[in-house]
Parts: sequence; structure tokens; C-alpha cells
Amino acid sequence: MGLNRAKYAHISRYVEKLKPNREALRDLRKQFPSQSQSTLLSIFSLEYQKRMKRTHAQHHTSEACKTYYQRYLSGVMNNAAAPVLFELANEMDLAPSLMARIVLEKFLQHRDQVTPSKPVINGMLRDPSQIPDRVLANQVYQCTVNDCCYGPLVDCIKHAIGQEHEILLREKLQSKKLSFLDEDQLRAKGYDKTPDIILEVPVAIEGHVIHWIESKASFGDEYSHQCYLQDQFWSYWNRFGPGLVIYWCGFIEELDCHRDRGILLKDCFPEDITTLHCASTTTDNGKKR
Repeated sequence: MGLNRAKYAHISRYVEKLKPNREALRDLRKQFPSQSQSTLLSIFSLEYQKRMKRTHAQHHTSEACKTYYQRYLSGVMNNAAAPVLFELANEMDLAPSLMARIVLEKFLQHRDQVTPSKPVINGMLRDPSQIPDRVLANQVYQCTVNDCCYGPLVDCIKHAIGQEHEILLREKLQSKKLSFLDEDQLRAKGYDKTPDIILEVPVAIEGHVIHWIESKASFGDEYSHQCYLQDQFWSYWNRFGPGLVIYWCGFIEELDCHRDRGILLKDCFPEDITTLHCASTTTDNGKKR
């Protein structure tokens, strides 16, 4: 569902005061019942990630990390069964998975007297049973399963949703009997940076010729769309011609401003597709041209 800038700003201001947990998401749905759950979840995730980027430096100073670790130790000493890390993350307005990462890294540093590598930390966050402390393993697990925006569980869910929408896109194209090459086929042909779909025969959508389609299982906000334009869409346009971007969770309506330059935005698979066959005309002798 498309939103104008004013409506998006209204939602983003409301999101600013929310914590990244399921209770906040329920609150968001009650506040904006006209928006789909997938749209609100995507907006929530985008805006919270921006907030985390803005405050990243203050949470990762040596003093801050030391304070978080000491508060964790004091908390579990008083009650090891309490969600100490999760509550600390909410208090400090830091994503639970990011708080878990900070404390886990400090724990391993104290234990091994050396800074752990990122692969080691990532492996323990994905599988807390690898953490050599049962209390900390449980605390990290609580953070990762209750974090709606960060962490290995969220990454898996986002990847699965992205794959699901790419499959949906291919099924829609097949139902229209449109010939296309997907990303895997294009890479097999030697392309290194490609859209999800290249149409072997261009089509017209709302009067615009389309050569490629990109699927985004997210909401298209100002920041992410500008990044995609710079890193992906314009390079696709340069190589393959005009194309279509589907933001399945909606987008800010004003961003659909490059149609005349060759990039069309939609929030669903278009039904009004004009194929070469449909667009062809008939000559006087009955042959198509």
C-alpha cells in the first residue's frame, strides 16, 4: 500500500518511541489499523534500524560496553532466571540482539584475554548452546527470540520472506506465459549484478516499456529507495533498459517519480500487462505486424 510522505512521517514519529518487541508491534497495529501488518512491520524495522545507526557510537564506547557488562553480571547475580539482558536493552534503547552481542564479546574477552573474532560471536548468537556459560546462553537466547529488528532469527525470516516473494513473482510471470530469466540463470550466463528478473520479450505496464523486474519484500522509504537507486536500479537501467521495482510492503508515493526516465514502482504484481502479442496490429491481408 502506498503512503504519501506526510502519512509516512506520522507513522515514523510514532515508531520513534517504541521498543523492538512484539508488544510495540501490537500497539502500532492498533494505532494504524488501515495499514497492513507487513507494511507496519517493515516501516518499524526500517525506522528502528535508522535509530540504531544514529546511536551506534554511544553504545559501543569502551565505557558503555564495560557498564553494560557489569550491569549484566550484577543482574544475573541477583536473579539468573530474570531476563536481565533483554530488560537492560529496553532500558538503554538498544536492540536486544545488539546488547547480547556486546555482553557476549565482553564475556569472551574476560575469559580468553583476547578479542573474539566476528565468526565466533556470530556462531554463538545463531546457536547459543555454543556459549560456554549456561546463564549467558539463556540470556542471549531470550534476546534473539524477542528481537523484532536484529539478530540471526530476524535475518533468517527476512531471507525467507524475500525468497517467498521472488517465487511469487516467478509464478505470476509464468501464469501470464511471459518468458524470462531469473537471477540464477543470469549469473550462470556470467552476469555479476542483475535484477531478479530479465524479460526475454519486453512488456508494457501502464504505458511504460519494461525490460526487467526487481522484487523487494520491504517498504520503500526515502532512504532505502535512494540507496537502491544508486547501488542497483540505475545500473540495471544502464545495462538492461527501463524496469519495474515491486515493493511488496508498499512505498512512499512521491518516490514513484522516475517513470519517464525508466523506473516504475508498484506495490503488487501488475495485472494490466500489455504483451508484444497484444500490442500487435493486423494488416489488410490478415497478417499481424
